Amino acid sequence: MPEPTVVTATGTVVAADYFQSYSVVALIAVMGVLFVAVAFGAGRLLRPVVPTPEKLLTYECGVDPVGEGWAHTQVRYYVYAFLYVIFAVDSIFLFPWATVFAAPGYGAATLVEMFIFLGFLAVGLLYAYKKGVLTWT
Repeated sequence: MPEPTVVTATGTVVAADYFQSYSVVALIAVMGVLFVAVAFGAGRLLRPVVPTPEKLLTYECGVDPVGEGWAHTQVRYYVYAFLYVIFAVDSIFLFPWATVFAAPGYGAATLVEMFIFLGFLAVGLLYAYKKGVLTWT
C-alpha cells in the first residue's frame, strides 16, 4: 500500500516523516519520566531510614512545636497580594498595546481603548482606597 503524501508549494511531504517527528517527542517524554522514576527510586533505596521521635516532629525553625498548629493570619495580607496580582496581570495587557500603538494606522483607536482600560483600573484602585483597604493601621 503506498504511503499517503501531501503536496505543498515546495514539494511533496510523506506523512510517515511527519509522524516520525512525533515519535521523537514521545521518546524524549518517556526518557524524562524514566529519569525521574529512577532518581526517586535510587533516593528511596540509598537513603538511611532511622526514624527517631525527634525526626518525626514537625520542624518549626528550630523551635519545639508547642500548642496547636493553627495560626491566625490577617486578611490584609491577602488583599495586598490580590491587588498585586490584579495589577501584575493588567500590566501584561499593556505590552501588546504598546506594540499595536506603534504600528501605523492604529494610534488613536488604541490610545482611547487603553485609557478606558486604565480608567477601569483607576476606579477599582480608588474604590479600594475609599473602602480603607489600603490603610495598614
